[in-house]
Amino acid sequence: MNILFLIGRLIFGGYFLMNAGNHFKNIESLTGYAKYKGVPSPRSAVFVGGVLLMLGGLGIVFGIAPEASLALLIIFLVPVSFKMHAFWKETDPTAKMNERIAFMKNIALIGALLMFYAIEVPWVYNALQ
Repeated sequence: MNILFLIGRLIFGGYFLMNAGNHFKNIESLTGYAKYKGVPSPRSAVFVGGVLLMLGGLGIVFGIAPEASLALLIIFLVPVSFKMHAFWKETDPTAKMNERIAFMKNIALIGALLMFYAIEVPWVYNALQ
């Protein structure tokens, strides 16, 4: 079963790493989107978001400082969910549906991150073993 935990960690952490790469690669378009959503200092917010995603994802993949890594991702996801995916503010039905999907996905990710806290540290197959 330990190997399944490792595979799941690689997939889950990889998801956050891919999103971090997207933040850095598409910083201009994401900055515009953040500005449109009313995020203060949008470019800095996008960059910091990318850093949180990268550090959190690396921590999950390599099993290094797992509790801090989980916290970084939760710190990213909570405000992003409520600021960027506020579906209750949308009037267009398609936009409302898309934002609801993104919001609920983020809430599910937060739930998964919280479940990781129940796993005893150090995690098996960590980079420090």
